[in-house]
Amino acid sequence: MLLRPIMGILGTVPAAPNEREIAAFTDYLKVEKGLAALSVAAYTRDLGQFQTFLQSKRRTLLDCRRDDVRSFLDRLFSDQVDGRSVARKLSALRHFYRFLLLDRLIQHDPTLNIETPKQWKVLPKSLSNAEVEQLLVAGQPGDSILRIRDRTILEVLYAGGLRVSEVIGIGLEDLKLELGYVLVRGKGDKERIVPLGKASQHMLTAYLAEARLKILGKHSSKYLFIGKGGKRLTRQRVWQLVRAAAPAGNRKVSPHMLRHSCATHMVENGADLRTVQTLLGHADISTTQVYTHVALHRLKSVYSKHHPRAQRKQNG
Repeated sequence: MLLRPIMGILGTVPAAPNEREIAAFTDYLKVEKGLAALSVAAYTRDLGQFQTFLQSKRRTLLDCRRDDVRSFLDRLFSDQVDGRSVARKLSALRHFYRFLLLDRLIQHDPTLNIETPKQWKVLPKSLSNAEVEQLLVAGQPGDSILRIRDRTILEVLYAGGLRVSEVIGIGLEDLKLELGYVLVRGKGDKERIVPLGKASQHMLTAYLAEARLKILGKHSSKYLFIGKGGKRLTRQRVWQLVRAAAPAGNRKVSPHMLRHSCATHMVENGADLRTVQTLLGHADISTTQVYTHVALHRLKSVYSKHHPRAQRKQNG
């Protein structure tokens, strides 16, 4: 009967700092925000990394200051962490501290008024039109059913600017081929309609007619793109097929680069940012604004070509 009190007096292993708050936050992300498991896991890792950083300064998540957040970001940049990853980590911290404010667990948000460093506002890497063309005709050797599948996946990734998780999650019932669009479920399980161009419609028609049933064999699947025996494709498999199709000497190509290439090429050809935002499924236009300088470059090009005073030099 005295065992627990005695253990309490002697001291048990203490819970990790702010473990309860982090657990409540992850529940909030899952239930109220509806974030996917991968997004919740990424936010939790980011918080854990920040927590470790704070421990070196003898602080916790609940008593950190704005200078601590800035120091953390500076450390990430000094460690050559990719700018987009740093931006995501700051986003995780912002969400966490807003959650704590709502629950009145803190009085001040240490992420408030922290400016976005210029390093983050770099346009994500994209492929040229020629590189995309090379990639889209690559894939498995020969005219195998897997080559048809892989080429179709590549075409749909680029045509719709889809994320990997979105393309592997497309169900047969989500595809409206005769109407020229597909229903996609993005972050937070939010649905959006993504149009399909003639090229992707042609590839999908061939895939459904010539490849999918053969890949299934005697099995069944609700998903549009499947592996042998009807197994659901993994994110890793899509990464592999994109890398395998990459033009020679450019093996760092990723599915996300196809997404960025889609957006970049649309803006270069005159699409407005709101349209691109809708296509990509960005919740906030500020995310899409990384493509602003592409739009400005095109504006300057069109202006120089068409304005009567653009090329005229003043005399005297």
